[in-house]
Amino acid sequence: MSTSAISDKSSSAQPEAIPHYPVLVVGGGQAGLSISYYLKQAGIEHLVFEKETVTHGWRRQRWDAFCLVTPNWQCQLPGHPYRGDDPHGFMTRDEIIDYLDGFVAMVDAPVLEHTGVLRVTREEDGRYRVLTTRGAYTADQVVVASGGYHTPIVPRLAERLPASIAQVQSSAYRNAAALPEGGVLVVGSGQSGAQIAEDLHLAGRRVTLAVGDAPRCARFYRGRDVVDWLADMHYYEMPVEKHPLREGVRDNTNHYVTGRDGGRDIDLRRFAAEGMELYGRLEDYRDGALRFATNLGECLDRADETYNGINASIDAFIAKQGIAAPPPTRYEASWRPAAERAALHLADSGIAAIVWCIGFTPDFGWIDVPVFNGRGYPAHRRGVTAAPGLYFVGLPWLHTWGSGRFSGIARDAEYLVERIVGMTGTAADAARAAVEGVTA
Repeated sequence: MSTSAISDKSSSAQPEAIPHYPVLVVGGGQAGLSISYYLKQAGIEHLVFEKETVTHGWRRQRWDAFCLVTPNWQCQLPGHPYRGDDPHGFMTRDEIIDYLDGFVAMVDAPVLEHTGVLRVTREEDGRYRVLTTRGAYTADQVVVASGGYHTPIVPRLAERLPASIAQVQSSAYRNAAALPEGGVLVVGSGQSGAQIAEDLHLAGRRVTLAVGDAPRCARFYRGRDVVDWLADMHYYEMPVEKHPLREGVRDNTNHYVTGRDGGRDIDLRRFAAEGMELYGRLEDYRDGALRFATNLGECLDRADETYNGINASIDAFIAKQGIAAPPPTRYEASWRPAAERAALHLADSGIAAIVWCIGFTPDFGWIDVPVFNGRGYPAHRRGVTAAPGLYFVGLPWLHTWGSGRFSGIARDAEYLVERIVGMTGTAADAARAAVEGVTA
């Protein structure tokens, strides 16, 4: 990556001066680099802060067998669409890293790596002050591109588990061999939990899975990938304002499915028939036993209802468009729990490790600007907040389904840079003058 803009700025400034940029970007992942791509096209000087290294999450926080769950053709980073020979395949972790390395080289963004942002405030003159581990900077505008998955969720009951039980969060899981010998409890059945449980199951490990309320979908249906059908149905273009759940969709757990080995369904009932132990939601640890909700059957049924519901919407689309396709089918449960089990005594279980796969929470406590709703989540419209010049990008359903993914980040980044350009120069000066007039 280029450091010329960084060195020029720092060498020309007096030691006591605070470096100023028209735009500062927080986060050097695909969202921040996409913003940089369009800022460079617009000729706007900027600097990107990255607390680790670019692509760090993909290199250090994915398991060995990780792969995309959406087809390669959906990788549409700005100026860098997927150009391989398998558009309907699913890139592996290492292939994703290669794809991103190409994007990093192409963008050649002015990035300061190993630079964490500690605080963002808005000064009385309307400028933003950004305090980093390298010192303070100011900017006319700031783009927060740090994503929405910051702090791993591990329940406090984990503190009371026996020290003999190894505990790993999903982002630290690598492979079955890295865990101690014995059984493994996977907590959570979203995308990561279901895929990690499958990875352990395929490796021959004895797996116990605490199932949550995650929905699921088919990999292929009526002759095509379900993603292809949904794209034709314009689902991925639907703005959050038109989604039936509106902003509530941002809280939804992702559907579990896999692209592994060319793509297939993940069927927890089949895993159970093959020996995986399924329980309901993990609720507590008491008297030497893990305690579970007796809702396993309900969770499995709801996931299957979603699966069949998505397929039914595809059926309706096929019928309306008069498309020739293989006949419709409906998933029917091949396994059901004989009884709901509420407890599992650890001493008798043979479980040697637990993999926590219950997600992440956002952490925006370092942004000291009043742009958050009652739940501490950014209040915005398509990434634009009520604070002039402060934007968010890369959040789940920021605008559409693809906003936090390779498929939709380009559209969001381009839109925000258009807003940034509109605020640059005279517009920014006018906003600052208005603030000064109010505070005078």
